[in-house]
Amino acid sequence: MMKPVLGIETSCDETAAAVVDGDGRILAEAVLSQLGEHAPFGGVVPEIAARTHLRHLSEQVRHTMAAAGIGFTDLGGVAATSGPGLIGGLIVGCQFGKGVAIASHIPFVAVNHLEAHALTARLPGLVKGGAPFPYLLFLLSGGHSQCIAVTGIGQHVRLGGTVDDAAGEAFDKVAKLLGLDWPGGPALEKIASEGDPTSHPFPRPMARRPGCDLSFSGLKTAVAQTVLRIGPELTREQRADVAASFQQAVVEVLADRARHAMDMMQGRFPRANLLVVAGGVASNAAVRAGLADAAMSRGFRLVAPPVRLCSDNAVMVAWTGVERLRRGWSDSLDVNARPRWPLDILEAVAG
Repeated sequence: MMKPVLGIETSCDETAAAVVDGDGRILAEAVLSQLGEHAPFGGVVPEIAARTHLRHLSEQVRHTMAAAGIGFTDLGGVAATSGPGLIGGLIVGCQFGKGVAIASHIPFVAVNHLEAHALTARLPGLVKGGAPFPYLLFLLSGGHSQCIAVTGIGQHVRLGGTVDDAAGEAFDKVAKLLGLDWPGGPALEKIASEGDPTSHPFPRPMARRPGCDLSFSGLKTAVAQTVLRIGPELTREQRADVAASFQQAVVEVLADRARHAMDMMQGRFPRANLLVVAGGVASNAAVRAGLADAAMSRGFRLVAPPVRLCSDNAVMVAWTGVERLRRGWSDSLDVNARPRWPLDILEAVAG
């Protein structure tokens, strides 16, 4: 039986650790949010994020290992997010993971953050009947919006993606235009529930076009022009209407792009019938509902992980470590953290 794997996640502004056993059971998990450190600046400050990871990671790991009830020598490996992300935080987590591997004489796995999101659906018990390859991943976060065919561990085909802003980035920027608290996505979703989604006829960029590329900069500009036209002192009702109309536009665009992506997926992989949505934007209830309808229209099942596993977490990192170590794959200790690490190049590494 495979021993448990320690996962470490420090790619942005969450300091996270988790222990997952070879059967996919989560023995312990912990996430330390840095919202308090970054809120005064209205966004993540990379230097502050790195220093906060450095200050808290060792204690976070000790706490998680204690909660799991095991020692470092009981581990079968340690997996750390090594890219893509903010380079300072990646270095902290990657180097810490290497230190654990050296001290405990266990393998080290350098995890691609995007692949970790992609493989979350394969956690045992998350999807009824499991999540066999191939399946379609719709990754929606603050830094990434991509449609990816996941055909195996380390094997991914990019079908399309954003040509400008990511979906989460658009949510945050519009929230800032409306004077909402940071992080913008949850704040905008909350106030949108009070508004009329038909009050502002915002554009649906890229809708009905061939392929599954996305664009949000034009939509963001339309919102900015609307806010400017209304004036500097928006009432709560006006903010709610703008937020609801923007969110509805995003939902419709994502649903349209997902339908196109599913058509592309079945054209390449006729047996595929699973749509997995992951990333922070997958926590949005309206987005989930819109994608569920889109999936049903194409005969796909929609899988959206529990909210806590949509945003950055170490469970997905540990599980990716399990998946790779099962195949005998690990990384040398001279591997570098990478701020940019496209999924497309993983196949060559895995092969």
